[in-house]
Amino acid sequence: MTFEPLVSDFYNYESLLTGQEQAALLALRGYLEAEVRPIIGGYWDRAEFPLQVVPKLAELGVLGYAWDETRAFPNSAMFRGFVAYELSRIDASVSTFVGVQNGLTCGSIAVCGSAEQRAEWLPRLASGEVIGSFGLTEPQSGSDSAQGLRTTATRDGDNWVLNGTKRWIGNATFADVTIIWARDAADNSVLGFIVPTSTPGFSTEKIEGKISLRAVQNADITLENVVVPESLRLANAHSFKDTAKVLRLTRAEVAWSAVGVAAGAYEAAVAYSKERVQFGRPIGSHQLVQDLLAKSLGNITASLGMVVRASEMQDRDELRDEHSALAKAFCTSRMRETVAWCRELFGGNGIVLDYEVARFFADAEALYSYEGTREMNALIVGRAITGHAAFA
Repeated sequence: MTFEPLVSDFYNYESLLTGQEQAALLALRGYLEAEVRPIIGGYWDRAEFPLQVVPKLAELGVLGYAWDETRAFPNSAMFRGFVAYELSRIDASVSTFVGVQNGLTCGSIAVCGSAEQRAEWLPRLASGEVIGSFGLTEPQSGSDSAQGLRTTATRDGDNWVLNGTKRWIGNATFADVTIIWARDAADNSVLGFIVPTSTPGFSTEKIEGKISLRAVQNADITLENVVVPESLRLANAHSFKDTAKVLRLTRAEVAWSAVGVAAGAYEAAVAYSKERVQFGRPIGSHQLVQDLLAKSLGNITASLGMVVRASEMQDRDELRDEHSALAKAFCTSRMRETVAWCRELFGGNGIVLDYEVARFFADAEALYSYEGTREMNALIVGRAITGHAAFA
């Protein structure tokens, strides 16, 4: 297959990737187009996750590729961003699964774990042998996770006893391990634990009735005297600042995913504009339709420019919290605007799953909110601009 830029990559940012990265991205694209796109609408409608895609994603090197213990070849943050973009332009639920597995689960272990923990867990997560989830958000704390964390960890000899609840935890219903963040009952520090979901006292309940990311299996988690050995405490997690190191990386990737969702809606709209005939000619020949497409492409192109630059900074270890926050806030806002324009182009057909734009339109709402709301990310940027925190 010849590598050609997508219609949504108007300035051909993909040409910045190395030849090896382009080949890997092309292999992923071929699989997603042939095997995932045809089935994902049904899974989304039934609120089920297609677990059969996990082994192939692992075979393609999509899982765990950011870390030295797992990646098959040297790859850039921009490549990893384009993987998120590629996944999201097909389906945001599959992209979210990969983001939880890679960025949040692998990321927590890679950033906060010991060398021994990295060696034990990262290859197993990258192979798909182990599926992970990330337990930070709680029923009473979302945006205020840094201060509102209520789950406790109490030292008991060589073990820790965890008690508390978590909410909105992606992959949790079928995960093998969950990274649980809790406060040390002794000194109030924030600790992280690799918790096997089979541990007595660990239970999950799927959140039903979602209108967004329906294929993602979000769950409430209850921890009742869950005993975890000291060997499963993340060795280098001592405060919320360590948790934030993980979120900084994943927040930038969510920005990439947001651009991918916008691109998926745009590509669907371009195809529909050429096929749908009204008043005797394709609607793509109408001025107002072309205006919607041009505005959508402008949003996507501007957002791609931002995330490409953020990835370049990440590779040079220059990416700060405010950089990730601005990318997440801006790109998800432009995504929300873009999917609305694309859905508008479909008229009544845009609200049924027969047309993919409906799924992108609905899924955009979840990406707009998770990994930090637009308002919270704006305040992170505002603090960097003014030197004053205005979170409360």
